Amino acid sequence: MLKDSRLLFKLWLKNPRSIGAVAVSGQELAAAMARQIPKNAEGYIVELGGGTGAVTRAILASGVAPERLVVIERDPMLHKHLVERFPTAKVLLGDALHLPSLLKRHGIAPVAAIVSSLPLLSLKKSIQLRIGAQAFTVLEPGAPFIQFTYGLFSPLPRGRLGIVGEVEERVLQNLPPASVWRYCRPAGAIARAHGKSKLDHAA
Repeated sequence: MLKDSRLLFKLWLKNPRSIGAVAVSGQELAAAMARQIPKNAEGYIVELGGGTGAVTRAILASGVAPERLVVIERDPMLHKHLVERFPTAKVLLGDALHLPSLLKRHGIAPVAAIVSSLPLLSLKKSIQLRIGAQAFTVLEPGAPFIQFTYGLFSPLPRGRLGIVGEVEERVLQNLPPASVWRYCRPAGAIARAHGKSKLDHAA
């Protein structure tokens, strides 16, 4: 973990805006996120913002098979680090803002859950909205979007995205203390989205 923290700090010094945190997620926080993944769901588990691999390791330890895990990291150095550390998982160099096209390019579907370590609260509201919209475009109906935050408020704009979500776990022993949110799109919202899509095509 010390080595990983040094790597993150080195990257942060190089480009502070490209790195969301200078501390590696603690084991308790990573495990809390992994516990939110549905146990019997079929499909891929997609991790956004793999970083140094703390959450990746917890996801694999929870029983997710490496061939079902897709890790997306936009920093080239961290991407290389993840490829070397998790050679049996699918680690992609890319940005969550282009999630549907990135997954389609690699034939990744269906998506049973998304686990995100992106620093959403530090991003512009428009970026938060776009990342959330991209995520729920690829998620299977009812599948969860799992996100941790150090902040007090929801990292995703629930009303504007038509989703529901709440804090599932608070990890007070993490430094700093963190909350794990779990979001999903309710069945009624899914039906309305499909109906709107049909009307758009008919028009």
